[in-house]
Amino acid sequence: MKISARNVLKGKIVSVEKGATTAHVKIEVASGQVVTSAITNEAVDSLGLAVGGEAYAVIKSSDVMIAVD
Repeated sequence: MKISARNVLKGKIVSVEKGATTAHVKIEVASGQVVTSAITNEAVDSLGLAVGGEAYAVIKSSDVMIAVD
């Protein structure tokens, strides 16, 4: 994976909470350090995000995106 953002934090998904259209995904990037991202439910499904899986918190400006290999 190549990406222009320089702030990429690898971690483990500890929570995926879907709402009506938006999900909150929490990734533990270090012991006790959790990053939360709000993404669409469709993105959660498309990326196959689930608790226990590995993912990346990609931080660009004020947004936090999720990436997987």
